[in-house]
Amino acid sequence: MRKPVVAIVGRPNVGKSTLFNALAGETISIVKDTPGVTRDRIYADVEWLNYSFTLIDTGGIEPESSDVILSQMRSQAQTAIDTADVILFMVDCKQGLTDSDSKVADMLRRSHKPVILTVNKVDSYAKMMAEVYEFYNLGIGEPYPISSANKQGIGDLLDVVVSHFPDQTKEEEEDTRPRIAVVGKPNVGKSSLINRLLGEDRLIVSDIAGTTRDAVDTVLKRDGKEYVMIDTAGLRRKNKIKEDLERYSIIRSVTAVERADVVVLLIDAQEGVTEQDAKIAGIAHDRGKGIIIAVNKWDAVDKDDKTIYRFTERVRLTLSFMPYAEILFISAKTGQRLNKLFETVDQVLESQSMRVQTGVLNEIMAEAAALQQPPSDKGKHLRLYYITQVSVKPPTFVIFVNDKELMHFSYVRYLENKIRETFGFKGTSLKFIIRERTEKE
Repeated sequence: MRKPVVAIVGRPNVGKSTLFNALAGETISIVKDTPGVTRDRIYADVEWLNYSFTLIDTGGIEPESSDVILSQMRSQAQTAIDTADVILFMVDCKQGLTDSDSKVADMLRRSHKPVILTVNKVDSYAKMMAEVYEFYNLGIGEPYPISSANKQGIGDLLDVVVSHFPDQTKEEEEDTRPRIAVVGKPNVGKSSLINRLLGEDRLIVSDIAGTTRDAVDTVLKRDGKEYVMIDTAGLRRKNKIKEDLERYSIIRSVTAVERADVVVLLIDAQEGVTEQDAKIAGIAHDRGKGIIIAVNKWDAVDKDDKTIYRFTERVRLTLSFMPYAEILFISAKTGQRLNKLFETVDQVLESQSMRVQTGVLNEIMAEAAALQQPPSDKGKHLRLYYITQVSVKPPTFVIFVNDKELMHFSYVRYLENKIRETFGFKGTSLKFIIRERTEKE
């Protein structure tokens, strides 16, 4: 089921990042070799009670004048409106109500999204409640007092946040159509690709019941099958402030990826793979989605018999953390290899849902251990007891061992490669959970 998305919006220095870090806590996973996951902590997975959601820090406002502050806050608020299920609008109790707060509140009120007015820096409820009540003047409901720095009032705030989450169980049961998100940097040709696909396939456009965003997802019929193309129009919206454009497109990518089964990362053949491509790929990898790298504008590249090999090598080098990703060379403009794109989507969907029998997995593991001895340390040897697959999307395996500390990352990668040699698992990451148990168990 898709995780709800919660976005934090507010002026500079009201404490957005402090709240983000307090909520992200230890739950954020830092993968050292995955670009885009460790730096620019724009998003994090948060759990509260029995709920799990994606938190987004829209942040990043450091302007010189109040006019620039307001224009950036509006961009920030628009991003939250486009992408979030619930919006945390943060204001500063010590600074009081400002003109910028009022103008952004007007935008948020008209969005018809749940907006929770979060009054930060309330260090003493007894002394400061009069200042908190002033924010009722914004007209967006009850102000919730918190202190991000002291972690006061955060539990009550989260109770209110989760009360706005939609009940999506019905939607998930009814709608099993595969969801595809086309993501990538601005101006890489996403809209051209989607329009080309839709134009050729006499598209049916429909609202999908239960989606909490304002966007309309598009249903595409091809060879008797239906696919839901996730609306990534937000990624195409121009932004006046250049330095924030990348951040906003990445925020929108997070929410598009979150809702997708398969992510098509579009890369500009003339530019090659950029750092921003790697960040977006890192998000999809981190979320365990099916991934296809589509190199667009291939018709505009001067080619010889080695061009594809050289380009593939460069992509693999930059995105070395996802060697399983499928790479296609396409042209949205001419329609080159677009049929192949859907064939590959189907293959990746199959990989995402593939289940392997426990007996077969244990045979592969035993054979792998015979070929390459499991690691040891100070005379203690790693013993592999048992492996089983516990879920799909992404395919997830649990390996039982005698000592987790001995199970080196490189040996997990070796076992993964052995499983892939047999079953392929094209275009999908595999997740491994290592559990300890004694020989008797």
